[in-house]
Amino acid sequence: MTELDPLTEATISPADAYAANRANWDDRARVHAASRAYDLDGLVSDPSRISPVIAEDLELLRPHRPTAADPDLPLAGLDVCHLQCHIGTDTLSLARLGGHLTGVDLSPQSLAIARDVAARAGVDIRYVEAEVTAAAPVVGATFDHVHTSIGTICWVQDLSAWARTVADLLRPGGTFFFRDQHPILASLDDTVSDAVVPGYRYFAMPPGQAWTYADGITYTDGDTAQIRARRNYEWPHPLAEILQALLGAGLELVALGEHDRLPWQALPMMVEEDGGYVLPAPWRERVPLALSLVARKR
Repeated sequence: MTELDPLTEATISPADAYAANRANWDDRARVHAASRAYDLDGLVSDPSRISPVIAEDLELLRPHRPTAADPDLPLAGLDVCHLQCHIGTDTLSLARLGGHLTGVDLSPQSLAIARDVAARAGVDIRYVEAEVTAAAPVVGATFDHVHTSIGTICWVQDLSAWARTVADLLRPGGTFFFRDQHPILASLDDTVSDAVVPGYRYFAMPPGQAWTYADGITYTDGDTAQIRARRNYEWPHPLAEILQALLGAGLELVALGEHDRLPWQALPMMVEEDGGYVLPAPWRERVPLALSLVARKR
């Protein structure tokens, strides 16, 4: 994954991998909360502000909420569950779009920060600690809309269980929105700075296997020396696996999109543009960076 500790394949149980990831994200949460990138004070102090991630999601989601009385509040009056919510900046943003929010994450430190952010902003948000594939019985409720974005499913081993969670959390007719890095991007070598080169497996790993790396790097500014639990475990998920998992869980695909920008610099050659990152020509026209979809429960 990095020059400090290249991505390697490991044999590990999902439970042990999730425990390592939880510790890593607890440490990352502290760094992110203090970062300029998240700017928690600015987000809290401006009731009209939504995060850049949700602003981009909104443009993709709005056409599928045509009955919303106010197009700027597409979630008005809806019960919304935000999966893998991290420190709650996107969750707060979804609440500012009119939703009644429940946020879910496996990291207790992330949730402690998220609760503080919501309290400071004066917004009532319920937060639940759970690993996403086991979230439905812990949350104990159903929703009009389930939302997950961005940088999420690489931390999930069993995508069929993930999709069943989404389906179990949705009411009949409910909408699921998903945006994440494109599976093709996840297969590209992120140590090469002058070309786009395949470097990692595209297809799903066999049970019991995961990608692993250990470093103190994260995607924001801040004191990364605070990241002491450095070991991570991730899983690749090809496009077919993502779609088939959702279809197998009884969801109907409404929209599918592929996009040329991300909110973080996934590859060294990516350049900043309008608050996001894109590939320079000619790669921008050749390689997708993000995938989005909208699905509904029958």
